[in-house]
Amino acid sequence: MLRSISGGVMAALLLAGAAPAAAAPLDKVKKTGFLRVAVYKDFAPWAYRKDGRLVGIDVDIANALAAKLGVKTDMVDFLADEDVDGDLRNMVWRGTLIGQAPADVMMHVPADRTLALRNDRVAIVAPYYREAFAMVCDPDQADCEAPPPQFKGKTIYAELDSVPDFYLSGSFGGVLRGDVTHVPTGAEAVAAVSAGKAAMAVATRAQVENGLGEAPGKAVLRKGPLPAISSPGWNVAVAVKDDSRDLGDEIETLLADMQKSGELDAIFARYHVVPRAPLLR
Repeated sequence: MLRSISGGVMAALLLAGAAPAAAAPLDKVKKTGFLRVAVYKDFAPWAYRKDGRLVGIDVDIANALAAKLGVKTDMVDFLADEDVDGDLRNMVWRGTLIGQAPADVMMHVPADRTLALRNDRVAIVAPYYREAFAMVCDPDQADCEAPPPQFKGKTIYAELDSVPDFYLSGSFGGVLRGDVTHVPTGAEAVAAVSAGKAAMAVATRAQVENGLGEAPGKAVLRKGPLPAISSPGWNVAVAVKDDSRDLGDEIETLLADMQKSGELDAIFARYHVVPRAPLLR
């Protein structure tokens, strides 16, 4: 999913242009009694299976939103497509080629202006977190505050074909390329450091904080910024179909209320992730 993030990000963005006339999707959700929500599969700490049950920050937020709407959740966890554009197409406005219906809401969508303008069939609303990348290290193997090139010759973990993978393999003249071990998820990369299998890993900040909280030990978070990282961070938001703006507006109001009441912070704390407000302009 992170491969499509292109740098500059902004706050919640409603796409330009008038939406076509349609029955009010919010009324439809309340009439059917279900809010169909799409979340990324195997994406700890946001959505993942634990003892066969779907859990995570995005899952808990979706369940809270549904309860406030007076309905139940119909949760769909899906494998990421080649880019977020494909995910929005499959899970928000068209449905999959094998006939799976789109969801009412998709969680964890980058609130990126370029992405939004490319996808005029959706509205990206209600940012609820500010994500970035972070480094985690085994202090017995290396100094986490050292410049990354000093990790040459040590075992480094990263999610395959992700921004951290490209960063570690391509930056600094590519000196670390031969040291990078690829794993399916950022959470697994962090777990490898906690288990002493790797000296260092780069993943999203939420994945690092969750991993350190779930498996407390000697692994440490780098305090300084990541040198030469291309992304300064991005807002995480919600997507609805373009003719479901009334549903999007209601979700935006509910999430704002959850932020004020502390309910949103409590959900993040449940997964050891520091709640960080999105940057608004």
